[in-house]
Amino acid sequence: MSKTWEKFRTILHYKDLRNSILYVLGMLVVFRIAAHIPLPGINLGALKDFFAQNQVFGLLNVLSGGAMERFSIVAMGVGPYITASIIFQLLTMIVPALERIAKEGPSGQQRINKYTRILAVPIGALQAYSLITLLKRSTQGVVLISGFTEMAITIVVLTAGTMFLMWLGELVTEKKVGNGISLLIFAGIVADIPNSIQRVFLTFDPAQLINLVALMILAVITISGVVILNEGQRNIPVSYARRIRGMKMYGGTDTYLPLRVNQAGMIPIIFAVSLVLVPPLIGQFLTQVQNAFVADSGRFLMTLFQNQLFYGALYFSLVVAFTYFYTSIIFKPDQIAEHLQQQGGFVPGLRPGKNTSDHLSKISKRIMLVGALSLGLIAILPLITQGVLGITALTVGGASLLIVVSVVIDTVKQIEAQVAMREYEK
Repeated sequence: MSKTWEKFRTILHYKDLRNSILYVLGMLVVFRIAAHIPLPGINLGALKDFFAQNQVFGLLNVLSGGAMERFSIVAMGVGPYITASIIFQLLTMIVPALERIAKEGPSGQQRINKYTRILAVPIGALQAYSLITLLKRSTQGVVLISGFTEMAITIVVLTAGTMFLMWLGELVTEKKVGNGISLLIFAGIVADIPNSIQRVFLTFDPAQLINLVALMILAVITISGVVILNEGQRNIPVSYARRIRGMKMYGGTDTYLPLRVNQAGMIPIIFAVSLVLVPPLIGQFLTQVQNAFVADSGRFLMTLFQNQLFYGALYFSLVVAFTYFYTSIIFKPDQIAEHLQQQGGFVPGLRPGKNTSDHLSKISKRIMLVGALSLGLIAILPLITQGVLGITALTVGGASLLIVVSVVIDTVKQIEAQVAMREYEK
């Protein structure tokens, strides 16, 4: 405790760092204010009841920090920007021209970021139109927007809200005390925790006291597991040969190559959530069709995905599959082995080149299995909790939990790095 307080005092000692942290907190307050500014043409009471009864939209609402439930000007959050980022991240690994741009360093990354912002605009407009249309067809008396002009204005405002949050995120990132977009998502998720605690007290049943205590213990264990998964890595020993240039000797050092257990991060869960939400949304849309066969098909889809066992099995399988898929794209042992060889590095006991590449690929597949299964288990954790303990009021999604823990760890590391840099300059 004393060490923590000492670190806190050290942070407050540096005025510029203290101002940066206060600036970030101020931007988060601005975000939360924007999340409470509703758009006209929506029956908020009926919309809140709809989100409470609908599991699919309820998940989207939690990830937006309740902004979607209020249908605020930032109801879509930073979802369109994240989608655009994922698209370009994949394209830079597939399209040679974009791959060359990405390898140009900071200037190339700035161009990629520019393209990402541009792509986020049409994606945001499309998602805004889809959200309004789906709500109109899935509910009665919730969406009161009618006519082309009202629809166009609402779409423009929702898209502008996403761009506003993207701008806030970049302002926060410039302060170098955390990733701006991640902190906005973090703030949205954490903002719903007081409401969850309030629901627990309002619906508290003494008969569920044991289950509630078990849930708290499970939450602590889960957070510890997420930290271990997020920080876990396998260190591959690497040695560098000695090189003599003139009268000086270079190299001759021993180090290691870290391979993270969870190399894919949050991307597999985002992909899986995007896919697993599509069928029930389509089912809700089809139930409004006049054709009996199509309407029955829509009801079948909704019934199928309301089955917790089927939903959980599919969700778990998609997370595991996408973990393997995405890791195979971002982790290229051939390039790593080539880079080591060019730098005069080698793995002890292995020849540089193909043997090193095969060894790295073998190790990666082993730790990837652990990472994929762990990530899948975290994703379906809420379903397991609901099924075993029967408590839903305090259930926090595995994806949300992973985001919260990852953002906290990353922010703490960046702040510690800023402190270390200032102490070194002294």
